[in-house]
Parts: sequence; structure tokens; C-alpha cells
Amino acid sequence: MSLMEDILRKRQSERHAKLMDRVYRSQSRIYDLTRKYYLLGRDELIAALAPPPGARVLEIGCGTARNLVQAAKVWPEAELYGFDISSEMLKAARKNLAQSRMKDRITLFHGDAENPALAMPLKIRTFDRIFLSFCLSMIPDWQSAIREALTLLEPGGELHIVDFGQAERLPSAFRSLLQQWLALFHVEPREQMHSFLVELDREMGTHSEFIPQYRGYSWRFVVRPAP
Repeated sequence: MSLMEDILRKRQSERHAKLMDRVYRSQSRIYDLTRKYYLLGRDELIAALAPPPGARVLEIGCGTARNLVQAAKVWPEAELYGFDISSEMLKAARKNLAQSRMKDRITLFHGDAENPALAMPLKIRTFDRIFLSFCLSMIPDWQSAIREALTLLEPGGELHIVDFGQAERLPSAFRSLLQQWLALFHVEPREQMHSFLVELDREMGTHSEFIPQYRGYSWRFVVRPAP
């Protein structure tokens, strides 16, 4: 990457961080209460992680740390880490960890999904499981975020993704209203995510499993690197 490309990428990251802080400044306190009704598929992803004992698990775009707290309960032998680009969400996350008595179980960082290695110290830059939950639909260069996440996986590791699908088996009127409503929060369901992962399989030798849920309301993926 050239110096100019690095500068432009840094500026884009700073703009996105400011946008996310504006979006969540007034929402972070009520985020978990409201999102549980429409961020469908998160708990299925957590149940499917199945990390081996002592495994490192990372959530990219951890938000309020709701998923990490749940993962800590389901997988008590895992080491859990998370980072987010929004300082406002991380404030809420640290409060949640204190309230749930998980401060010693979960480590949080501030960072950008498009350049995740910079968020963490060198000694913990590889993971056995990485997951992204309803954040790729808010990341400008979501394809790069997926590619970067794969570079952080240990051999035999897995990347798990859940996000808004295309509601392909739901009424068209519902799809239209959903997309309009999500746009108010700068959320754009990634119509090309499935095809992108198929192409990535051809390019990198990964194996991607596609799991549509709730009649396509949410899409879940498990990506396994080539042996």
C-alpha cells in the first residue's frame, strides 16, 4: 500500500468512526433493549462457534459487548476479545462488562474492521474463532473487512458472520419498509455478500457455508480457510 493510499484509508476510517459515534451517541444506552427484536440470528451464531478449550475468540464490531458476554456464558473456557470503531459503543461495552462481572473474561480494544491488526498488540493478533454480527452492513469496505479477518485466523480457525439478508422469502412490501428503515441508521444489507464469498472460495480456497435464516431476514455464514 502506498503512502497516499494509507493516508486516504486512515481519513476514511476517521470519518466512519465519527459517523458511528454520531449514530450511537444517543442510542448506546438503549441499544440492547431495542435491537434484540430485530437482530435475529446472533445467538445461533454464538452457539455455532464451538471453540476448543482455551481458544481465542474475537468479535469484530463488538458494539455494546452483548454478544461477547453471551459467548462467555456459553463457552466459559474460551478467551474473549472484541473491538469497535465507535468510542461511544465501547463506553457502553465497558459498562456492560462491569455490570455482568465479565471485566476479567473479556478484553476490549478500539479499532477499525478494515485494518483490524492495528487494534491489538502483536501477542494476540491471531484467533481460533472470529465473528462479525450485523456490522458488515455498516462498514464501507466490507469486502476488505472479511479479507482482513481471514488473515487473523489460526490454522483450522473459522470466521462466522451474521447480518441482514435480502428478506428474499418475505413479502416485498416488508422488504421495502425494512430497507428504508435500516437506511435511517446507515445500514445497508449487502446483497452481494453470498456471491462475494463464493468468489473468495475460488480465489483463496476457502470453504463458505451459507445459512439463510428467518426466511432470508438474516444471512449467516461460516468461512473456513483451506487446510
